[in-house]
Amino acid sequence: MSFLPVFELTRDGLVESRHLGAIAVADVQGRLVASCGDPRVVAFLRSSAKPFQALPLVESGAAHAYGFTPRELALACASHHGLDMHAQTVLAMQQKAGVSESDLLCGTHPLDDSATVKRLHQAGLEPTPNRHNCSGKHTGMLAQARHRGLPVADYVNPQHGVQQSILAALAEMCGLAPQDVIVGIDGCSAPNFAVPLLNAATAFARLADPAGLPAARALALRTIFAAMTSHPDMVSAPGHFDTELMHVRPGVIASKGGAEGYHGLAIARGALGPDSPALGVALKIGDGASRAAGPVALEVLRQLGALGEVELQALAALGFGPRGSSKNWRSLVVGEVRTCFELQR
Repeated sequence: MSFLPVFELTRDGLVESRHLGAIAVADVQGRLVASCGDPRVVAFLRSSAKPFQALPLVESGAAHAYGFTPRELALACASHHGLDMHAQTVLAMQQKAGVSESDLLCGTHPLDDSATVKRLHQAGLEPTPNRHNCSGKHTGMLAQARHRGLPVADYVNPQHGVQQSILAALAEMCGLAPQDVIVGIDGCSAPNFAVPLLNAATAFARLADPAGLPAARALALRTIFAAMTSHPDMVSAPGHFDTELMHVRPGVIASKGGAEGYHGLAIARGALGPDSPALGVALKIGDGASRAAGPVALEVLRQLGALGEVELQALAALGFGPRGSSKNWRSLVVGEVRTCFELQR
């Protein structure tokens, strides 16, 4: 089967709901290290592609030319939550690159941070494109277009030079030809990419350890990995999964979730013990359930040995973990949520 049971919810001891998924763990050579379900399932990376969409921003010299800081580069790889610190950082990037919020083609969406929503409402304001969770990625695309002398208008067109550079970089990272990558349109209107999980996992392994790649590509990947892991609050937001996971293993794991139950992980060399190789993880929940993706990602890391009990307990205290109690509206425990798979080595 392409997908196997990976996460379930119980009520009074009876399994009430179950989510199926597929997982691939790969090394930098593209070798399958572990899996669950079919590691060659083809799925869209959605926002998990953002670290690779930022590659041409760095490789073209645009990030350096405009003086983007690691904090700003992390935001170019982010699915942020529209907090003031995110919107202010996006604005600073736009000012450096000579573009504006009005150039963004990502649209707007409601915010999920209640304090920000309340404050904007009291001020009679609505969320603008700079608070869109992909505004950092789009600003990076605009910066690359400006630096390369390409049109700023319609920069999300799949045939635009910026998007063609991104497609080529992502395909190379995955060990594929560009024509073998399925291209669709993401929720933010930019192109997105579907590849087999094994190839995506290979790309994440190379993000963690690009030593065997050409010098310019390796430098760009190290720059992106360091930016994400040193500024996890920019990649998501405090209290959210990617940010808190990177906080408990600083400089060791880069975590990037995507819509529809996708998740990618880049695990640095030595994370599993002395001389352990870098690994990449790509997982997809078959029905797109986001509630399953985080716990499954943590269980993968636990089974691989990349997270110990101290880290797992710290994440559990924040409401994240491979298993936990299911409570009703009166906070009565009515069942359990838990992962239910074993990686095949």
